Amino acid sequence: MKMDRKKLRKIVNIFLVIAVACSWLSIFVSASGALMKNGINSLKYFTVLSNLFEGAASIVWLVSSGKNGGRASILAERLKYIAAAAVGLTCAVVLTFLGPLYGYPAMFAGGSLFMHLLTPLIAIAEIIFLSDVEFTRKDNRLVMLSPLIYGVFYLGNNLINGIGEWPDTNDWYLFLAWGYPVGILIFAVICVVTWLLGLMMRKLHRPGKV
Repeated sequence: MKMDRKKLRKIVNIFLVIAVACSWLSIFVSASGALMKNGINSLKYFTVLSNLFEGAASIVWLVSSGKNGGRASILAERLKYIAAAAVGLTCAVVLTFLGPLYGYPAMFAGGSLFMHLLTPLIAIAEIIFLSDVEFTRKDNRLVMLSPLIYGVFYLGNNLINGIGEWPDTNDWYLFLAWGYPVGILIFAVICVVTWLLGLMMRKLHRPGKV
């Protein structure tokens, strides 16, 4: 069964690479739904960045998949774990915050269906059911790096360049609508939610069950 699981995981990662590439290409060419900026400007969204991270992590895993137990293989597993938490955060925020705010049809329009829902769910399921690595508490803490780095960029950009006015605002997620203290609190909560997603994957992890 081990070889069958590995083949299945290769198929999953190839699918993730294609899904991420195609969904971003569709948004790059023509913005849709809640992602209202196309081209390079689409890179301002955590949704796009986290999905591209997942795609890159999938490529790294595919390249290193033949190196069983090697350092490159372990690094690839950790990248996949961190990336799964990042896209999982995207899905969680859409389902609980952005969906009610903007409407779920907008959240799942076009390439956003994959970026906001399908890719995150597949990435999380891969870690839970197909990964052979036992992730540690340190790995769990590392998943917070993605939202932390993005939060520093997001808040820093607003401090330096100003919030602006809609639709050309630098506060495109409206996290600062209630002021910077609330915005900082939101990002702190987001980091905790990402940690909880990592913890969930660790606790539900079932290596060798598929």
